Amino acid sequence: MPTLELDQIMLDHCPGSASLRTPTLTIKKCPQCGGEVEVFSNDVSVTCSTCGFVVYNDTLSCVQWCKYAKECVGEETYHKIMARMNAAGQK
Repeated sequence: MPTLELDQIMLDHCPGSASLRTPTLTIKKCPQCGGEVEVFSNDVSVTCSTCGFVVYNDTLSCVQWCKYAKECVGEETYHKIMARMNAAGQK
């Protein structure tokens, strides 16, 4: 299979990109106070509204290493996520 076709298949079927292009909500338990924290799939981190603890989202890692990330999630989303990661010190 030519590389170009393989590249297009990867962009069309990447399991990580769907949750970044169309964010989904996950309710996590705050490890400090036990409160509920709403984390969207495109959030890098969220602060617990009860105690102020910062809860990190570990689902964004593919944007850091995947060579298709910018094309896969779109340039605007890619730059937003990378800026958030840089601000959070996760890069």
